[in-house]
Amino acid sequence: MNIPPFPVLPAGFRFGAATSAYQIEGAHDEDGRGASIWDTFSHTPGRTRAGATGDTAADHYHRHREDVALLRGLGVDTYRFSISWPRLLPQGVGPVNAKGLDFYDRLIDDLLAAGVAPAVTLYHWDLPQALETPVHGGADAGGGWRVRETAEAFAAYAALAADRYGDRVERWITLNEPYCSAFVGHAEGRHAPGTQEGRGALAAAHHLLIGHGLAVHALRAAGVVGEIGITLNPDRIHAASDRPEDIAALRRAETLHNDIWTEPLFAGRYPAHEAETWAGLADGPWRLPGDLDLIGTPLDFLGVNFYRPLTVAAAPHRVADPEQRTAVDIGVAELDPYGTRHTTMGWPVVPSAFTELLCQLHVRYPQSPPIWITENGSAEADTVAPDGRIHDPDRIGYLAEHLAAVADAMAAGADVRGYYAWSLLDNFEWARGYDQRFGLVHVDYDTLTRTPKDSYHWYRGLISAHRARTEEPAR
Repeated sequence: MNIPPFPVLPAGFRFGAATSAYQIEGAHDEDGRGASIWDTFSHTPGRTRAGATGDTAADHYHRHREDVALLRGLGVDTYRFSISWPRLLPQGVGPVNAKGLDFYDRLIDDLLAAGVAPAVTLYHWDLPQALETPVHGGADAGGGWRVRETAEAFAAYAALAADRYGDRVERWITLNEPYCSAFVGHAEGRHAPGTQEGRGALAAAHHLLIGHGLAVHALRAAGVVGEIGITLNPDRIHAASDRPEDIAALRRAETLHNDIWTEPLFAGRYPAHEAETWAGLADGPWRLPGDLDLIGTPLDFLGVNFYRPLTVAAAPHRVADPEQRTAVDIGVAELDPYGTRHTTMGWPVVPSAFTELLCQLHVRYPQSPPIWITENGSAEADTVAPDGRIHDPDRIGYLAEHLAAVADAMAAGADVRGYYAWSLLDNFEWARGYDQRFGLVHVDYDTLTRTPKDSYHWYRGLISAHRARTEEPAR
């Protein structure tokens, strides 16, 4: 196997690995944890591949010390994980679950003892089901992120986490990929809560940003010592041609995937092409005076998740009715003109698009905060070889090429501070179940045995070589 050379990153650049609670923890009904929307979604027939659920996942709840030892062995500077909101607050609000608080105390303390800085994501899609249940009314006669009360509940949850862990967490991420929560969950229906809405999806998008702004204020009011940011999954999008209709489709796609988040966060305005994209649904009653100031509260960093680029073309669609409650069709077709290798997720591997995206963000929002790459990795067809090892050269190549792309973006002026590989462990890959493996560490889902893959050893070697070259102390 040809091992790619280690990418060269500057001194001070930091390396980590990432996971999320519902994807690895398991113990879905133990020690007082409440149900989340992903418990409900995955237990609904037909929603996930082969009926998979996160009931056990990688059993991290019971095996977290083994996983911290893997992180120590990997040599990472930092570990990004998420807190399960319903493990701390089973109903989303109200009584606190002491056993849930204690679990993350143990995890954080064990990470610090291993020399690994904790980075906490407060919301990685596992909304407490009690908040989703339609008791509030709201934009589409539902609860959850469709209503402002959930944003307020999120701020209270953030304050609880800050009070308990704020002296030990290096980095706080309010939301992970709100695009997926709002549109994959509420418009496409492929993720929890699994609905196909127009008004509800746009209301959810706005209230996620309101929840983010309120949480930032709550974290700062609590005096946390760590930096505060948000993680987006902005796309590098190209038009299929320079035909006017394809350029218009590109504008709509960028509004949906990127501008609805970055413009309020970093430019103090709503997207320029929102009326073209959503017609009468764009400026909903969920927007209140002062919301842009709240959403645009200054941040310490921006988290960026990246896996693949998009190419789009115009497609037939109908203009949204302002009273429409079904999913909005924005008239965009996704194409695959790349002619390159694809991961098992079906995603094209185009590292140069990563450089382009980071440079695009740098140029468009020069006053935005520094960037952390909070997820990047590949799903591959991993198998255990007769020698007991997992040889994953395609994943090693993906990591090497994308880290080199980050270095290229930094050379062009992008301010990138660190990189979290997705993922430490093979895990529950949402609606795809357990047949997509992203981990640096293989998990046997029958025995829950952990086996580091070749990519784990390559990443460890990269980190060690980086420290030796920059004369940084080993961890």
